[in-house]
Amino acid sequence: MSEVRHQPKAVTVVRPLAAGQGVDAHRHDEHQIIYAGRGVLAVTTDAGTWIAPGNRALWVPAGTTHSHRAHGDLDLHTLGLPRSVNPLGLQAPTALTVGPLLRELILAYTRDVAASAGAGAGPERLRMRAVLLDQLRASPQQPMHLPTPTDPRLAAVCALLHHDPADDRPLAGFGARVGAGERTLSRLFRSELGMTFPQWRTQLRLYHAVVLLSEGHPVTTVARRCGWSSTSAFIDVFRRAFGHTPGVHLRR
Repeated sequence: MSEVRHQPKAVTVVRPLAAGQGVDAHRHDEHQIIYAGRGVLAVTTDAGTWIAPGNRALWVPAGTTHSHRAHGDLDLHTLGLPRSVNPLGLQAPTALTVGPLLRELILAYTRDVAASAGAGAGPERLRMRAVLLDQLRASPQQPMHLPTPTDPRLAAVCALLHHDPADDRPLAGFGARVGAGERTLSRLFRSELGMTFPQWRTQLRLYHAVVLLSEGHPVTTVARRCGWSSTSAFIDVFRRAFGHTPGVHLRR
């Protein structure tokens, strides 16, 4: 990422972002929890992109260069934590499950801090923060990460699928397009991206599905544009990944 801004303190804020709006590459000396109270948030680092709908929050460790992008109109809630406060001991960006209680704690805490305009923390806010951190410690990690490839042949395959996630040709077909053998590409998917080609393609399709739903596209349209053989198949995969159906996500 170029022109990285250094912001020493990860300030706790509530900020609206219009669809397509973003925050350029920057880094903090503190950890940051990033949550979309409304809309869908994508956070990108040199290691890849993480996506967070309403039941996910993103943990960004101190010193990590990252940028934000809003899909759909977004209410951005960010919470800064000192380096010494790392509830899960995480050293890399991670998506975390956000249940109803944790969601309300993040919303209430960030709004309270934003409304106080920098005033000192009273006992009620300190108690709320302590409960919030307890809930974070109990939050399961979720694999909502699209790693960035470095091998040019692998990057070319990934770019083709980003352009058209419904492209259902086998890996050998993509290999013929980019000048690499199927075995070579299969090995690269495992070694560079940590998953098989089918696993990565499913993650990519889920990423695009969340973005399209946040833009208001009907479920059947999203299923077709993202390459699922049927709407029911899409609904099943989406429910297993996010814990609710695309229809519920669309209504949210």
